[in-house]
Amino acid sequence: MNNQITNVYIWDMDETLILLKSLLNGSYAEAFAGLKDAQKGVEIGKMWEKHILQISDDFFFYEQIENCNKPFLEALSKYDDGQDLSDYDFNQDGFSPPHDDLNKRKLAYRHRIIANKYKQEMMDVWDALYKMTDEYTDGWLSSARALLEQCLAGNEDPTICNTIAGGVVRSNATGSRHINVLVTSGSLIPSLVKCLLFRLDNLISHENVASY
Repeated sequence: MNNQITNVYIWDMDETLILLKSLLNGSYAEAFAGLKDAQKGVEIGKMWEKHILQISDDFFFYEQIENCNKPFLEALSKYDDGQDLSDYDFNQDGFSPPHDDLNKRKLAYRHRIIANKYKQEMMDVWDALYKMTDEYTDGWLSSARALLEQCLAGNEDPTICNTIAGGVVRSNATGSRHINVLVTSGSLIPSLVKCLLFRLDNLISHENVASY
């Protein structure tokens, strides 16, 4: 009998693990009563917004599937027949909103490619923007990463996790597993891109990102 305990930490993304909206509208800087350069925060937010949309469209088919949001990438996996996609032309396959099995299969193909790209950790080129944002926000992003790492390792501070993660299960049990799950009200594809750009992809797998 398997008595292994699985500890699941459920996270929100925006204004919790990452900052974006509060940078764009200046509310983050306002909270510091003039100690932060509000315009710099807005400019940082706009740079993130530009990159998120560009990567979503250029690499993750967002322009094609924006109106076909699914709660997670595996939602249509049963329609994926495993076809080799190395020479598949996604711009010429006649994809339309997936109301029939054929188009559900085409969407499943796109989800498979997105999942593979997510695993490749392909976003190191945006390190400078990440570091600029982390410095501006006094280590908000790196602190969020550290907390996720601690939860995965099973040595999190229970007080912190109870406040931020919404509850703690026993994590010191022998052989316990620890999983980070991200639940967002935002569209799935931009949310996955945010995970990549904000360096959360090796702490939250694509299977554990859900959009509702």
